[in-house]
Formats: sequence, C-alpha cells, structure tokens
Amino acid sequence: MRMILAELKERGIAIPEEHKAVVMRAIHTTADFDYAENLAFTPDAVLRGIAALSRGVTLITDTNMALAGVNKNALDTLHCHAVCYMAETHIAEAARKNETTRAAVSMVYGASEYPEAVFAVGNAPTALIKLTELIEGGLRPSLVVAVPVGFVNVVESKEGIFRVCGECGVPAIVAMGRKGGSNVAAAICNALLYEASGAFAPEMRK
Repeated sequence: MRMILAELKERGIAIPEEHKAVVMRAIHTTADFDYAENLAFTPDAVLRGIAALSRGVTLITDTNMALAGVNKNALDTLHCHAVCYMAETHIAEAARKNETTRAAVSMVYGASEYPEAVFAVGNAPTALIKLTELIEGGLRPSLVVAVPVGFVNVVESKEGIFRVCGECGVPAIVAMGRKGGSNVAAAICNALLYEASGAFAPEMRK
C-alpha cells in the first residue's frame, strides 16, 4: 500500500479521502493505476456502503468467483453473509423459460429476497441492465458495485446504472469503461468490509 501511495504521488494523482480505501484496494488487486481515474462514485457511495455493511446487509454477487474473493472473516465480524445464485437450478430453469440470462434472473431473485442488499456485479452486463430496470421500478439497494469487464454492452450498462442510481439516490461505485472483473468486484467489497470492521491497512490513513 505504501508503494501504491508513493506511485500515486509521483503520478500527481490525488484520491479523495473518502474514496481512497476503495481505489487503493482495486489498484492493489490489479496493479492497474487506471482505477485511480476510472472509478466513479455517486455522492457518499462509500460512506453509505460502509454503513450498510455495518448493519449486516446481505451481499449479492453475480459470480461465484467474486463470492469466493470476499473476505469471510470480515463478513463474520459484521454479521453479514454473501450469496451468489448463478449455479442454482431454479435460476437456470427460469432463465431458459424466460429466454434470458442466469445473471439477470439472479438479480431479480436476489432483489426479491434481499431488496436492501449490496449488489456486486463483476462479470455480466445483463445483470446491470436488469438492476437498472429494477431500480427504475422502485428497488432501492444499499449499494451497487458495477465493474463488469469486456466489450459487449459493458460500457453502456455501466453508464446506464450510474445514471439511474444518481437519479434515484442509490449509491453506486462504477468502473467506467471496459475494465473490471470479478476480482475487482471482490476487492471493492473487501475495501468496504475492512473499513466497516476496522480492519483497513494503516498505510491508507497516512
């Protein structure tokens, strides 16, 4: 973390204190300093995400890889639990029946089970598109972490969710552009969990 702080200083990049833990954790995970500039935050997104996790809200991911990367000790400390529905039989069946993706169906199911959850999307643009529709329809999650990676509908889905979250007062952290991934989704969630549980790296506070 000290090396990251030093290089940010060398590059002349100043991270707002509120965003520092999230940005640095994303850089630490990827060794990619683009995250110092491509992560976008709605007002108070980090503080509201930390507050939600401190209350023990459920964390829903769109991949089991992201789920595996979320720190279980931090979850336990905060009495939170994390889930991913992508491999559930009923999700696959509903996706086939409705001719849509498992990611989209898993968001609908997750929203029905835990409407105040933190949703972390690191892979599927269709999950973001569905979340956008749900938020427009009245869903108010505690936070949306939107960092899918790729080329097809990735940029558009991120721009859409960021706009709608801003309009509806839903906190969001979005990696604008093509970059992201399940590892980045987990890293951002971990940054928030560490902050909420007091387990942050001391270097981040200097």
